[in-house]
Amino acid sequence: MHTAAFADYRSYPLISALATVQALPDQVLVQWADGRWSPFHHPWLRDNCSCPQCVYPVTREQVLEILDVPEDLACSRAQIDHQGCLQVIWQDGHQSRFDPGWLRAHAYDPQSREERRVARAHSRLWDSSLQLPVFEYQAVMDDPQALLQWLLAVRDIGLTQVRGAPTEPGALAAIARRISFIRESNFGVLFNVQSKADADSNAYTAFNLPLHSDLPTRELQPGLQFLHCLVNDAEGGESIFVDGFAIADALRREDPEAFRTLCEIPVEFRNKDRHSDYRCLAPIIALDALGQVAEIRMANFLRGPFDAAPEQMPRLYHAYRNLIALTRQARFRLVRRLEPGQLWCFDNRRTLHARNAFDPASGARHFQGCYIDRDELLSRILVLQR
Repeated sequence: MHTAAFADYRSYPLISALATVQALPDQVLVQWADGRWSPFHHPWLRDNCSCPQCVYPVTREQVLEILDVPEDLACSRAQIDHQGCLQVIWQDGHQSRFDPGWLRAHAYDPQSREERRVARAHSRLWDSSLQLPVFEYQAVMDDPQALLQWLLAVRDIGLTQVRGAPTEPGALAAIARRISFIRESNFGVLFNVQSKADADSNAYTAFNLPLHSDLPTRELQPGLQFLHCLVNDAEGGESIFVDGFAIADALRREDPEAFRTLCEIPVEFRNKDRHSDYRCLAPIIALDALGQVAEIRMANFLRGPFDAAPEQMPRLYHAYRNLIALTRQARFRLVRRLEPGQLWCFDNRRTLHARNAFDPASGARHFQGCYIDRDELLSRILVLQR
């Protein structure tokens, strides 16, 4: 299939050629060879001109601002040129040229917009029956296609395991950087998950940890979390995961009022020790611009007292209890023990994780972890795909 490069580094397949164009008073109306009609209003076309005057070729970023052209600017002529591109000649003499692959990919007629909505990446909800996506360390390190398949699973499922990793301290950094740079926190670039007497987090004890997301106390929770097993001779300490998006979906269906409450009433999370004090006030369930669940912010052991209006307090507690009750249902919980050389990589803003208590007297247990932001995952996927 023919593709044509455009100013944003990507290539756009020629899905359908331009058949006819009509210059109307406020728009250019395009008919495609497959019969579809797409309107393109004059401001939109002028705003998206990619000529060197409007887009700097080195950075491929726009330099034109729409305010710098007349609001009533109209085209004097629109035509299909000898290469099949849409050519628009404006009344002020400026000329714009649009590749048909790019133009179809950005058309905003109802059918084209719906096609893009359907093609957008969608989360695959899961429960205890999940067939855990497992990848081999060396393949992910050596093969861009294996790397891409791993990252797509992290994006769409939110929980993956990698096997065959080295067990030397610090080895985690190499595979994490196959995605991007590591996000540092007050726990360090790589943090050691071990039981210690002077713990500054319950994670560094032998206690059981209830289901939670890491660092809900930050304005932006880390997107991805890695947990790499170096040694695991202790009894207990199994990892537990639930799909927070599946939990939110169940709550939305089974108790819509509770779902709305957790989307609307903010809760404060606090993380404090002798040297730091992090706090964030935000809803437990966050929705994106399209109304889909985008984030779960949850850690009961880091939660401050609820601060809500008196009339809201009963429904907030009702909703919060229902959320926790869902996470405790066996139908949602995936339980696995991590062995040396294996690591978890999961979406920390989606997949809630927990740990059973373990007995430090029964053997050593040493994990290392790190964080990468979700934006870095999505960027890496797009670059690998193009």
